Amino acid sequence: MHVPTFIERKRDGFAHERAEIEEFVRGFTSGDIPEYQAGAWAMAVFFRGLDAAETGHLTRAMMNSGRVLQYPPGTPPKVDKHSTGGVGDTISLILAPLLACDELWVPMISGRGLGITGGTLDKLESIPGFNVSLSEQQALAQLAKLGVVMIGQTADICPADKKLYALRDVTATVPSQPLIVASIMSKKLAESLDRLVLDVKFGSGAFMKTRDEAVSLATSLEAVGREMGVEVSHLLSPMNEPLGGSAGNALEVAEVVECLHGGGPPDKVKLTLDLAVKVSKTERATFARWLNDGTAWRKFVAMVEAQDGDASALERLTEIHRAPIIRDFPAPRSGRLIKLDAGCIGRACVALGAGRAKATDSIDFAVGCNRFKKVGTQVERGEPLLQIHARNEATLAIALRLIEPAVAIS
Repeated sequence: MHVPTFIERKRDGFAHERAEIEEFVRGFTSGDIPEYQAGAWAMAVFFRGLDAAETGHLTRAMMNSGRVLQYPPGTPPKVDKHSTGGVGDTISLILAPLLACDELWVPMISGRGLGITGGTLDKLESIPGFNVSLSEQQALAQLAKLGVVMIGQTADICPADKKLYALRDVTATVPSQPLIVASIMSKKLAESLDRLVLDVKFGSGAFMKTRDEAVSLATSLEAVGREMGVEVSHLLSPMNEPLGGSAGNALEVAEVVECLHGGGPPDKVKLTLDLAVKVSKTERATFARWLNDGTAWRKFVAMVEAQDGDASALERLTEIHRAPIIRDFPAPRSGRLIKLDAGCIGRACVALGAGRAKATDSIDFAVGCNRFKKVGTQVERGEPLLQIHARNEATLAIALRLIEPAVAIS
């Protein structure tokens, strides 16, 4: 193809044909099309957009740039969930084993955290020994045995997405909605799903800041899924305050253990159940019972053991990963808590070492924040609003500065 003409057409607002999108993706993935031309095209898309058909063509081409999971005939329905990211969001770790209790297959391919959004793989790796790098054959064998596997994106799944996302990250084109849609859906559809539920966040701790932006993204994601033969549904969920009561890898997994024992924060349990009934015909009360009676917990333990994790460590993770400094953040005055800004909390957690400022940063499993008071709670002056877990005094001081503007009391 003549790449300058391809870029020029999008720059001038014309639509691409399916064949030229496929040729572009092949050329970029193989290295025949250089990054500077792909970056120019991404910027043209940022300003001109892609229509629904183009977005579908791009998604399919990126999905087919690598391996697509194949299953034996007659196997159970394949389902998954995708969250657009947030602070304190460990729903995947609860939902995946819960859905597997329903005799569904859950081939969950997840990612790592970057910025204030926590990563499912990082949280799983706070469990000693847990292996997120299974081969396709190992993953399929585990699905046949347990109905659930939680792994990272392998080198041969959606390589075009890996290259294009890295390029978008350094060309200021990450916020392009059609490129977001293609990135999300190409990875999920490479799982060969029957049903997918999307948890689309909006608010200060989310990528989409307004409800309208979240609706637009959800509509586009659903349209691409339908065009490719997958039953896609969504929920819109606010992310102005952290979800649940913890943010930080081991702290969040400890909270997952609470939820799988029938406890945990009510908002986290509710969202888990809301998402479960979106991809299953089983009644909500049955899923709630499986959380309460240990059925989902036993499935989670079996998954941890199957992926080389130390299941005996699950109920003492906060002892295994214990930060040297644990400090309360007190309420500056008495009254009703009207704001606990998720964005500020997320940035504080990154500063503590719970997240990454760049992809090569290492993760400190022990640090973060927990014991969040929820918005609407009456508090007394000096009462702890949350607890900070820090590695040293320097990162604690930074976190305190970042958390101060997160709080408002009326």
